[in-house]
Amino acid sequence: MQNETDKEYAVKSHYSDPLSWVEKYADYLYGFAMSRLRDEDVAKDLVQDTFLAGLQRLDGFEGNSKEKTWLTAILKNKIADFYRKQSAINLKIINVEDERQDFFDAESGHWTEKDYPRAFGLEVGNPLMMKELSSILNECLAKLPGLWFSVFSMKHMDDLASELICNELKLTAANFWVIMHRTKLNLRACLQKKWN
Repeated sequence: MQNETDKEYAVKSHYSDPLSWVEKYADYLYGFAMSRLRDEDVAKDLVQDTFLAGLQRLDGFEGNSKEKTWLTAILKNKIADFYRKQSAINLKIINVEDERQDFFDAESGHWTEKDYPRAFGLEVGNPLMMKELSSILNECLAKLPGLWFSVFSMKHMDDLASELICNELKLTAANFWVIMHRTKLNLRACLQKKWN
């Protein structure tokens, strides 16, 4: 005769099978974490933390989403927690007044000649060229300071709202936009330098 705990586990296991998580989802979650963290050890730790949190929250999983989606959501929260801790450690107050303002001509409002974006000459249908560009972009992303990469990846990889990113990382709106601006300028300069 089954006791109540065994019955509850049997019902929960209908929705989720924690014993198969590592086999089914470890590689996917690790790849997801690596694309946002750039640190193998941290990515491995956060995937393990995700599985542990999933086990602890198994009662709350009712099967309204797929296991993979649910575990990915937990991992996203773990990554946001990591970013938040990093930003608290590394955040230097960014003064908007110190930001370079001479990218645009004061009279016309257009780019100055030296800052005008150059064309990449990219053939979108060329897979080899796209692979090379992707490799160069990853190189350029790796050079960004941790906080800048965190903000950029949360905005453009995770597609999070700016307000949510500010809340998660404890940034002011002004600091957020300055970081985004500096990140984009650095990425553009890096891509233009490395892309021939």
